[in-house]
Amino acid sequence: MSNDINSVSSQLDSLRWSEQNKSAQTEKKNDALTQEDFFSLLTQQLSYQDPSKPADNDQMISQMTNFTMAEGISGLNEKFDILSNSMTSNSALQASTLVGKKALLESDTIEFGDDQLAKGSIIAQNPVEGLTVSIFDDRGQLVRQMDMGAQQAGAIKFEWDGKNGDGETMPVGSYAIKAEGSLNGEYTSLPMATFKNIDSVNVNGANGIIVNTSSGAVKLSDVAEIA
Repeated sequence: MSNDINSVSSQLDSLRWSEQNKSAQTEKKNDALTQEDFFSLLTQQLSYQDPSKPADNDQMISQMTNFTMAEGISGLNEKFDILSNSMTSNSALQASTLVGKKALLESDTIEFGDDQLAKGSIIAQNPVEGLTVSIFDDRGQLVRQMDMGAQQAGAIKFEWDGKNGDGETMPVGSYAIKAEGSLNGEYTSLPMATFKNIDSVNVNGANGIIVNTSSGAVKLSDVAEIA
């Protein structure tokens, strides 16, 4: 009999703790003032006011306006959070379609695959004379030099078929590349951009979409072209 009483007492204690915990959670959830709470406070304020010095209508209207604005801003923030999450999901979906394509990035290397041409661009701020594009293997030996002559300022596109100076096809891989020419009478090197394979993408809240290529990770905003 004593054991039964102890068991019932234990169950009652457990039920009482559960109800108290549920009540505490409900109170925590309802900490924020609602419009109903505001009007209850406003009613209390009016009931305690001095009849000889009634509340100023302008002050009451100002209080109501401020509360309405605060409530509206809170609701707007919630909608912005929802919109932000939706945009992040859409960005991730769109970014996934870039995998397997090529990104045009500023680089001093070029990638050659046996099934396609290696392509890139030379960046010239001014017209250039005697422009040449030189390609080197991993030992630094010259593989091919292409004469592109005189070119106007801008992005000067070029292609390499993967063959050396003797017409032999080179192995698939990455090759060093250099563009040189005469700018304003001075022979100099020019910056270049080549297409890199996009292996994967990441969606970073602070940096946006990050494109992971065979030569490293870059922001999508730094990609000049997708092919």
